[in-house]
Amino acid sequence: MRTGHHRGGARAGILIGGALFALVAGALPAPAATSAHGAPAAARSGGNGSLVMVLDSSGSMGDDDGTGRTRMESARAAVSTVVDGLPEGFPTGLRVYGADRPHGCTDTRLVQPVRALDRGGLKRAVEAVRPRGDTPIGLSLRKAAEDLPEPADGAIGTRSILLVSDGEDNCGAPAPCEVAERLGGEEPGLRIDTVGFQVKGPAREQLECIARAGNGRYYDAPDADALARQLQRAARLSADGYRLKGRRVTGAATADRAPVLTPGQYLDTIGPGEKRYYAVDFDAASTADLAATAVPQPGAAVDTFDALTTRIEHTGHGYCATDTERFSQREGAVPLTAAVARVPSPDGGRVCDRAGRYRLVVERTSKKGSDAARWPLELVYGAEAPLAEGVTPAQSETEFGEGDATVALPTGDPRDVRGGTGFNDARELGPGVWRDRVLPSQTLWYKVPAGWGQQVSYTVEFANEPTVDRAHSTYSYGATRLYTPARFPLDGGGEFHGSTLYDGSPAAVRMGGVPVAWTNRYESRSYVQPVRVGGDFYISVTLGARAAEIAENPEIGVVLRVAVLGEERSGPGRDAPAVTGPAGGKTGGAEGAGSDKQGDSAAAADSGGAGGAGWAVVAAAGAGAAAMAAVLAVFVYVRGRRRAAVRMTRGSA
Repeated sequence: MRTGHHRGGARAGILIGGALFALVAGALPAPAATSAHGAPAAARSGGNGSLVMVLDSSGSMGDDDGTGRTRMESARAAVSTVVDGLPEGFPTGLRVYGADRPHGCTDTRLVQPVRALDRGGLKRAVEAVRPRGDTPIGLSLRKAAEDLPEPADGAIGTRSILLVSDGEDNCGAPAPCEVAERLGGEEPGLRIDTVGFQVKGPAREQLECIARAGNGRYYDAPDADALARQLQRAARLSADGYRLKGRRVTGAATADRAPVLTPGQYLDTIGPGEKRYYAVDFDAASTADLAATAVPQPGAAVDTFDALTTRIEHTGHGYCATDTERFSQREGAVPLTAAVARVPSPDGGRVCDRAGRYRLVVERTSKKGSDAARWPLELVYGAEAPLAEGVTPAQSETEFGEGDATVALPTGDPRDVRGGTGFNDARELGPGVWRDRVLPSQTLWYKVPAGWGQQVSYTVEFANEPTVDRAHSTYSYGATRLYTPARFPLDGGGEFHGSTLYDGSPAAVRMGGVPVAWTNRYESRSYVQPVRVGGDFYISVTLGARAAEIAENPEIGVVLRVAVLGEERSGPGRDAPAVTGPAGGKTGGAEGAGSDKQGDSAAAADSGGAGGAGWAVVAAAGAGAAAMAAVLAVFVYVRGRRRAAVRMTRGSA
């Protein structure tokens, strides 16, 4: 049990890790609007996002951009490229300012309403715009926020304003930065990205301020090619936001008013410096897993030490377990997950072994100047019954062994794949070589099944990409994180470091976990203890925000080399026999000690569940399951092999 255990700073700092080498796959294809499977890459946003582009049509947009074309002509071409790259049906609109009269600080107009994507209509609308007047940016931002529809049924989605300007506001009121700050703090999910087209000095500073206050990013576009590239990045990042799932719940500001959670998946929000309290009821025998994932706008302003903390508390007895996860970089926000568990001790003699009411506390720590918006918060609560009576578990697996940093990983030609937006739609990968593309500030998600006695080991290689001309050296980073089926982040245990510097040259990071063993729960090391149930292990891959200043292509290529090592056992028992078939219990296997007698595969049961994130959950057998009767009355989600003698439950979301 992790009584009093603290895993602060588990996210590794920016380090140079792994060999620097050219991707064996050779040159990656040019960015396309669709994934390798023919579906628009951004079509995974879940239907709760929307975008309004705000285009500067002031008189200066009629100036030559240095290519013989006007800035407006280049902007039209860039917007057309963006429109072609958005997913079918994604709600998109266009607002312009300075287009209707030579002078006037109320000259802003919605020329294409925010509705299901109409590529032809948007292209015709932008073609009709002629640069004429002033630059009322503040008013246009306020109106643009009104243009965006509210997500349906109270859902949390990304509502994006994408501002393109070649100068600063010349109207003065309302002040653009003040408008952005007010809008950015009103509700979770609103972001304002800005693209400065051939700007510098005060104009650039104002656009940077708007983006920072509006939970977004500033993109610099010194020429027409850069304008097209940066517009694509901003639009697609907004359209492809984390797909949240769960029942809505409102955590309390004080412990005495905490809402009661049962096993399941939930959605809340959390502000800077805020604590949220939730009540949970534990019996005396079951293991409880609680994970919180904060989902800020990608690339929003954060500090290295900004943190998310989860803690299990018991009235009168202090806390049972705590975990703090930090960004450990200040380039921009990414999803942040902190997880804790209540694991009953073998003798049942500790204070936190007692049955009763406990509290989950989630706390957000932010420094001044960091993103001030409320962040969506995805909570997952899972309960796992004790072993079936008579089952003696296999010994713990505390070393990386075969899966250390020297193990040979798969080679050969990569297969194209498109990562998910988060835990809930992570793309399943088997052992092999896989190729994807990632945007600056973006995190892609995958899942790899691994069963009892198996371990996941992999590398992520960031491609050798053409770079833009830079007056000084600019570095970003590439990073990966491995999570257990219960969403516990693994820190590599000193064997692996999950981040590397990236400047457009080839770079790689390696990560892995120890073998899955039921008895790992009694170990103290943070990279061992959570690896105690088989199922889908999650991989996140992140490209730093500053890569937008480096790479010439809108996205950069990544290659994942994935191995699932070790012989899979049919259950957690010491004498459980090996099974045949794919890793992670996707097919039936032989019965034996430590397994039940159900004999049926659980793979088909994996399509539902609380948000589809799922844990390795397996049906319990014998008297050991009786203590969980109340918990098991909720919906049960099964991933992995029913033959194993553990049951995890998570209520419907």
